[in-house]
Amino acid sequence: MPFSALGLSPQLVRAIVARGYVAPTPVQTEAIPAVRSGRDVRAMAQTGSGKTAAFALPILQRLQESKRTGPRQLGALILVPTRELAAQIGESFRQYGRYLPEHARIVTAFGGVSINPQMLALRGGADIVVATPGRLLDLVDHNALRLGAVATLVLDEADRLFDLGFAAELGRILALLPERRQNLLFSATFPAAVQACAEQLLRDPVRIEVAAAAASTPAIVERAIEVDPMRRTQLLRHLLQEQAWTRVLVFVATKYATEHVADKLRRAGIAAGALHGELSQGARTLALADFKAAKLQVLVATDLAARGLDIVQLPAVVNYDLPRSAVDYLHRIGRTGRAGEGGVAISFVSADTHAHFELIEKRHHRRIPREQIAGFEPEETTVPLAPSTGGVKGKRKSKKDRLREAAAGVVHPRPATPTQLENSFRWHRMPPGRPRR
Repeated sequence: MPFSALGLSPQLVRAIVARGYVAPTPVQTEAIPAVRSGRDVRAMAQTGSGKTAAFALPILQRLQESKRTGPRQLGALILVPTRELAAQIGESFRQYGRYLPEHARIVTAFGGVSINPQMLALRGGADIVVATPGRLLDLVDHNALRLGAVATLVLDEADRLFDLGFAAELGRILALLPERRQNLLFSATFPAAVQACAEQLLRDPVRIEVAAAAASTPAIVERAIEVDPMRRTQLLRHLLQEQAWTRVLVFVATKYATEHVADKLRRAGIAAGALHGELSQGARTLALADFKAAKLQVLVATDLAARGLDIVQLPAVVNYDLPRSAVDYLHRIGRTGRAGEGGVAISFVSADTHAHFELIEKRHHRRIPREQIAGFEPEETTVPLAPSTGGVKGKRKSKKDRLREAAAGVVHPRPATPTQLENSFRWHRMPPGRPRR
C-alpha cells in the first residue's frame, strides 16, 4: 500500500519519499486513518516501528485542512520522556511538513537548557508543541503557554514516562487540558500504570498492537560472546578492529561506566564519547551529533539512548553490560537494523551474568548460541541458574521466595496497586462514573 492510499496530501507524501520511506509500516497503516478521522488510539508499538510518522503525518494533515480564523492556538501537544526524543520528534515534524503551503509553527521544549529561548519561540503562539512534562509545566507557570485549546494530545513512550516518575506531572497537565480532545497513546509495553492511564484517558480507542512483529526483526543478527568482566574492553577493541565498524553504540549500566569505558577507548586511539543523564544538554546534543556525523566511532551510553533515538545506518550495538530489564534488551538492539538495513547486536556474557542472560532469552522466546573468541576465552566458572526468577526487572517473586526473604530480614517496598496509580493522576475534573475525554 502506498502512502497516498492513506489519504495524505501530495506535499506530505513528497516529504515522506524524500526521507526514503517506501511503504507504510503496520502501525502507520492502522494509525494514520484513525488519527485523521479523529479517533482515540491505543497503540502498542516497539521503538523502530515508525510510530512517530504514525501520529505526526495525520496531525499535520488535519492542521493543513483546518482553517485558522483567529490568533494561532496550540492544536497538538506531544509529551515525551526524554530531551533527545523531544528534539528528534520536533525535527521529524519539521521535515514532514516542509512542503506544506503553510508551515506549521513547531516548538520543542525540554529541561537542561535555558527556558528563555523556548519562551521567545512561543510568542505569537504555536501549532504543535513537543515537550517533556516538567519543562511544559514550567512554561505554563511562566504564562508562556496555555493548554485550553489543545485538540490532540499524544503520549509517546508512555511506559518510560511512568518509569521516569512523571505520573504527578501528567496529572497536573491533564487537568489543564480541555475535556473534549483527541488522545493518542503509544507505548512499547502496557504495565499497570500505563493500562490505568489508557482506561481513564481514552474513549472507544482504535487498538493497535504491532510489538511482536517489531520485536522479531530478522535484519538483526544477535550474538552472545562469553568473556570475563575484566577483559570486556580489550574484547571490544578487538571487535572494533576485526569488524571495521564505522560506528558502534555501546550500552553500559552506569553513568560512571560510560566515562570510564570511553576514556579507555580514547587512550587506545579510538574516537569515543560518553552519553548519560548527568551531562549538560549541550554536551548530550554534541555527543549525539558527532556520533551521527561519524566523528565518533563509538558512543558509550546508558539506557538513555535505548529509546526513541533514530541513528540511521548504525551497523552494530554492543551490550557491554546486560540490561537489567528484559524489555530494555529489545530497545537496545533495536537501535541497529533500522529502515531495512542489516545490523548486529552483541552481548557480553560473563559467569555472573550467564543466568540473567538466560532469563532474557526465556522472556523473548529465543536462544542465542554462546561464542568464545580466541584469546579471550573466559577463565571464570559459570554460575548456575538459581531457582528464583526474580532477577529481571518486573518479574514478580513467588510467595515462598518472599517468605524466605522476610525470615532473613530482607525488606522490599510494596509496589503501587493499579488503584494507587490511577489516583496519582489526580483527575480533578472527572465526575464519578463519567469517562474522561
